Amino acid sequence: SDPRMLVAKGAGLAANELAPAADPVRMEPGRATIYRAHNLLMINRGKMGCHRQADELLRKRDSMDRAFSRKQSVMPYRMVAIDVGAGTQDILVYEAGTPFENLTKLVLPSQTQIIGKRIRAATADRVPIHLSGVVMGGGASSEAIREHLASGLEVTASPGAARTMHNDLTRVEAMGIELREDAPADARVIELADVDPAGLRTGFHLLGVELPEAAAIAVQDHGYRPGLGNNDVRFDYLQSLIADGGRLEAMVFDAPPDGMTRMAGVQETWPGAWLMDTGTAAVMGALGDPAVRDAADDQGAILVNVGNMHTFATLVRQRRLYGLFEHHTGGIDAATIARLVDGLRNATLDPATFRMQFDGHGAAFDDAYRDLEPFQFVAITGPNRGIARGLGYHEAAPHGDMMLTGSFGLIDAVRARYAIG
Repeated sequence: SDPRMLVAKGAGLAANELAPAADPVRMEPGRATIYRAHNLLMINRGKMGCHRQADELLRKRDSMDRAFSRKQSVMPYRMVAIDVGAGTQDILVYEAGTPFENLTKLVLPSQTQIIGKRIRAATADRVPIHLSGVVMGGGASSEAIREHLASGLEVTASPGAARTMHNDLTRVEAMGIELREDAPADARVIELADVDPAGLRTGFHLLGVELPEAAAIAVQDHGYRPGLGNNDVRFDYLQSLIADGGRLEAMVFDAPPDGMTRMAGVQETWPGAWLMDTGTAAVMGALGDPAVRDAADDQGAILVNVGNMHTFATLVRQRRLYGLFEHHTGGIDAATIARLVDGLRNATLDPATFRMQFDGHGAAFDDAYRDLEPFQFVAITGPNRGIARGLGYHEAAPHGDMMLTGSFGLIDAVRARYAIG
């Protein structure tokens, strides 16, 4: 009646080989057998009538798989990809051997939207709030914090969470936020983070799906360096994507790049997660559309992702970036997109004056692009792609699902990293 013994017996394994202390490297010859055990478990878990023990075994299996993958530099069998935006978080549960079209997918409100609602509920209840957790993306959550302060209610915050409002903590205090680690007795504690592993695990469990321990997560990080504005740091980061060779597979990280505080917060919340910028994840994912891939592999392509807060566009050929720009979506229309795309195609956007001419973070070019024929093919993706619908650009739908473009890109980028070591 012990589900561990039943599964182990059915898979031809000794029960102690599934114990959490087992060495994943020692088990390599039986790694495929572990997954046969997993498949048998999923078939029989309903008959067992003991879902809790079955789910515990699945978590142990995922933990062992992640440890093995790190040690042996092979792609985990299962991984969750989360593309974190200002409006939604787009979630894909990757399983090796399963077509992307058949993977588990969810499009949920982003954490900034969820947390913003929690703060507004506290404002309506007229109670002070204490912000715990880590730095996360602003938007709806930051606006709700400002509204809470404006209503005359107290806000306290740990230094890590307070950096969501500004990386300069003296400026945070000037807003009226008191910095302290512990919450006042009468405060409602609200935890800040771009991802909520515990919440996702609970939600997936209710659907009969176990959340993988291995993760790849994309956020748009302005970064921070003392003495520079956030937009300056972001502009430097965009330029570095080109200056460092422009290879897409090099743009997924196992540790946050210097100064990328939001990525650091993600990895603090989800230890061991792969990290990527939302813009480059969308570029990588768009290549899953056959028309986009064919154009990018041949003559080159211009890829435009119109997100809820930012529009990110790139010149791509054979998985190498030759140029890019980033603009705020709130200040863009079809005519502006057409003008920017033409400037990108013809390399006439001036990186030195971009921020004076446009409402954005910057533009960058690889000098090698001037030796190529201008890229003619344009593909567009993102939740606000309708802004450019009249321009005649190809609407990319990788694996038949535009909203998961960034999540597909995360998985493909991690797979590429494991392939090259």
